Amino acid sequence: MNMETFFSVFPGLMEGAWLTVQLVGIAVLIGFAIALPVALLRVSENPLVRAGPYAYIFFFRGTPLLVQIFLVYYGLSQFEAVRDSFLWPVLREAYWCAIIAFSLNTAAYSAEILRGAIQAVPWGEVEAARAVGMSRALTYRRIILPRAFRICLPAYGNEVILMVKSSALASTITLLDLTGMARKIIAVNYQPVETFAAAGVIYLVMIFLFATFLRWLEKRLHANLSPPPGMPN
Repeated sequence: MNMETFFSVFPGLMEGAWLTVQLVGIAVLIGFAIALPVALLRVSENPLVRAGPYAYIFFFRGTPLLVQIFLVYYGLSQFEAVRDSFLWPVLREAYWCAIIAFSLNTAAYSAEILRGAIQAVPWGEVEAARAVGMSRALTYRRIILPRAFRICLPAYGNEVILMVKSSALASTITLLDLTGMARKIIAVNYQPVETFAAAGVIYLVMIFLFATFLRWLEKRLHANLSPPPGMPN
């Protein structure tokens, strides 16, 4: 391995890494905003209410993310009504198409994670909330959702990590994210091993930083489970 090439490609790769952080960050925020109401509909007692969210989750979990990206980027442009609509300035840009596909995909997985966490909330806590006179909405806001978020945090963290790695597919629609920038650099220096190794190191650092933050957040939210000072873990 040529170490000089390995270190020289980092400045260019960092530009792609910043785009990766943007794509994942925006997609995760939008995805969570979609996932929360979808998860609440999934736990409804009405089967007709559950049907729509179930179909949405089934589709996006059952098809590859690459296919979803292509459907948004290439598929929507095939319709003249889309090209003539006010949405076309957004849908013609690869950047926004990637964010839309990533957001819809991670929302489906996140909704199912949240659904499981909501149903895992101990029933005694819900009954206690009802016993003190809380309404259904207040019970969800103050008891069920905060408890569910603590329960689902490890699984949701894994979903975000998978989203970071899946973001490499953005390079298939011309975006110069971390993987796309690596491919562009390889087209110039013809040294794929050194370039992709450097890109892999950057991915590892990003995931390490997020995993460290996740461990800190879990410890903070589950402070009641930590042993008292002086006691063994």
